[in-house]
Amino acid sequence: MRICNTIEDMRAACRAARRGGRRLGFVPTMGALHEGHLSLVRAATASCDAVAASIFVNPTQFGPTEDLATYPRSFERDRELLDKGGTELLFAPSVEEMYPAGAVTWVTVEGLSGKLDGRSRPGHFPGVTTVVAKLFHIVEPDAAFFGQKDAAQVAIIRRMVRDLNFPVEIVACPIVREPDGLALSSRNAYLDPQQRKQALVLHRSLLRVKKSWEAGERGAAKLIAVGREEIAGEKSVRLDYFEIVNPETLDAVESVAEGVLVAVAAFVGPTRLIDNIVLPKPS
Repeated sequence: MRICNTIEDMRAACRAARRGGRRLGFVPTMGALHEGHLSLVRAATASCDAVAASIFVNPTQFGPTEDLATYPRSFERDRELLDKGGTELLFAPSVEEMYPAGAVTWVTVEGLSGKLDGRSRPGHFPGVTTVVAKLFHIVEPDAAFFGQKDAAQVAIIRRMVRDLNFPVEIVACPIVREPDGLALSSRNAYLDPQQRKQALVLHRSLLRVKKSWEAGERGAAKLIAVGREEIAGEKSVRLDYFEIVNPETLDAVESVAEGVLVAVAAFVGPTRLIDNIVLPKPS
């Protein structure tokens, strides 16, 4: 695996990887890799001729009181995992490389960026879309792979790609969970054993909504109440939001049909976690 630290080197390496019409897949990450990230690498490997990844803890998507300074970093371990997974190119730039002095340009997806996590974390999604747009310009992938756990991010990046005519396919890959249902996240490393147990309430709340929906309930307000009730039963967990939305527009729905997104965010101790499900077609 070749490691590139500068934009110039990464651009040249990606051009070489695409030579001869080879399909280049791209997995952008902030490091602290887990099985969820590796599932994206496997998906990219399965459908592309070459795979590039990035490790960059992007400062512009963190708020002033968030965990930028303490965000888990494990570059050597991450590098080994990507190498073993078949990644050909790794882009690991510095902050100064990605954001030159005096940079004032932002990429903002109006409307969507203020919904779900964007409502709770002002400025988060403009930071995400700006860095992803920069990465797409540098790598020029044919396909980019993201996790469904970050469903709002997927919707916003899809809209950015459509609106700005990026020639890249956005592939959303299923959430990877622990055997007990906890969605994998780099921030799970912050949880102590008791908090780790409490965090399971996020997935339980989604399953309760799914069960009520499968039993015939279609009212969004009633289904949201079911999910909130489950969260409230775990006294140490503080709910941020519980919403049922259109997965493309992130707009709230009143009547819940198949394919809608049920999303939850909550604080377990000081750690903010997210999870979601997409309601399936009835069997």
